[in-house]
Amino acid sequence: MKLKKVFAAGATILVAGSALAACSSNNSSSSSGSAKKSISWMDAAEIPTMDISKATDATSFNQLNNVEEGLYRLGKNSKVENALATNTKVSKDGKTWTFTLRDSKWSNGDKLTAKDFVYSWRRTVDPKTASQYAYLFEGIHNATQISAGKAPVNSLGIKAEGDNKLVVTLDKRIPYFKLLMGFPLFFPQNQKVVEANGSKYGTSSKTTAFNGPFVQKGWTGSNLSWKLQKNKNYWDKKNVKLDTINYSVQKTPSTAYNLYQSNKLDATILDAQQTKNLKHNAGYTLRDSAATFYMQFNQKQKIFKNENLRKAISMSINRKALANALGGSNTPATSLTAKGVVNHDGKDWSSVVGDKKDTSYNPTEAKKLYKQALKELGVKSVSFSILSDDTDSGQKTTETLQSQLEENLKGIKVSVSNVPFKTRLSRSTSGNFDTVVSAWSADFADPISFVDLFTSKNANNNGKWSNSQYDKLIADSKTTPDTTKRWDDLEKAEKILLNEQGISPLYYRTEAWLVRPDIKGIVYNGAGVNYNFKNAYVSGN
Repeated sequence: MKLKKVFAAGATILVAGSALAACSSNNSSSSSGSAKKSISWMDAAEIPTMDISKATDATSFNQLNNVEEGLYRLGKNSKVENALATNTKVSKDGKTWTFTLRDSKWSNGDKLTAKDFVYSWRRTVDPKTASQYAYLFEGIHNATQISAGKAPVNSLGIKAEGDNKLVVTLDKRIPYFKLLMGFPLFFPQNQKVVEANGSKYGTSSKTTAFNGPFVQKGWTGSNLSWKLQKNKNYWDKKNVKLDTINYSVQKTPSTAYNLYQSNKLDATILDAQQTKNLKHNAGYTLRDSAATFYMQFNQKQKIFKNENLRKAISMSINRKALANALGGSNTPATSLTAKGVVNHDGKDWSSVVGDKKDTSYNPTEAKKLYKQALKELGVKSVSFSILSDDTDSGQKTTETLQSQLEENLKGIKVSVSNVPFKTRLSRSTSGNFDTVVSAWSADFADPISFVDLFTSKNANNNGKWSNSQYDKLIADSKTTPDTTKRWDDLEKAEKILLNEQGISPLYYRTEAWLVRPDIKGIVYNGAGVNYNFKNAYVSGN
């Protein structure tokens, strides 16, 4: 269940001395004695934000999921487990949910109450916050009207009845509502801390309050190493076995692997060559990220309004070769909805909606479409840049695409721009790109988690592709009580997007890792937030 913009694979920064220090062998699970309650972990990108209302990406949400907590926590296979909620009552029509909360505290000692949920949800849907994720509140009473500035924030369908009772009112039954409650976007926020820090809230460890299994220490907003330390105020601290998780950002798989080999990292992502060489090693692990990587075209630019050009670009891409170049078990994508996320009537949804024509590698047809596009545009050639992350995989992706396009479409000029993850997100959001390699991983196991992104007014529709029929189908899918019609609407919508190549799917992401075999209890889910370290431990302790 993870609706997030995901980094374009690999890591995002060069290892600096400070990062190496954070991963010293004294903190490794392979070291001796008392240090075995610590592990050293890597992330492939820097943290953009720790503000629940403003996070949109996998890196931020993986951090938030371990230092914050909501009504539920998602266990193995996305099983919903009680967290702050000790009891849940649902009305017969499914529109009123009443949660009883356990007594708990924030990391600063403040009592956590139902009012913290009310404050958090109102803050996220408030148009002044400009949350890109506010649309996930759709279906909660008045959420859509509030986000559109047509209703007061305090009319949102959530209220506190005393300190330990929370009542949520829906405008319609939401089939996946319980899963949403395990997603960090719906976690509480400490109003006192938010208001005390103002615009700096969530921009560093010091400007954030925590209520989860761990607290974050040492993140300044831009540095490449930090720690998660056991939260002494956490209600279930007796079941948290690790004292410390030492995080560092790694840019290149070769550097990360060397740190793993020298016991300074307990896990490392693998590139293509490492995947081949190390797949029989102890600790080799495949992580299905329930994510699709795709290319967005900036359709505010004249050339990318041309459908034939978009299709020519898509058919010039050898997706199998691209996937093989990146390591892991990546596979060519023919759909926006990721493979393995949804099974409907015995079929994987990606195969139901997949476009095998416009996403096939067909240089001959691509040349014809390119020639037609140039004629329609009244130009002799086109040139553009591909934006992606400055990671190993990000660079391999842009280089491969550049090579394939220039080889198959004679005269086309393609440049590449690889920038830090936070910069890529910022440029994508502001529309400062020609084309950009983006990714999305499911918030929950439903196609709406993907196809909702490309409705005309969705903040994540960075390329500004727009189709009124598509918008109507998505809107209808959210309101119809007819299950069969809903699935039909979702299928028609995604096929429209793919047929027009509003975005061009590239590959479904499955990462290969080496994880030290003595580390146990990590819960990994493809859909939703990936990592849950609450019950992780080092065996032998």
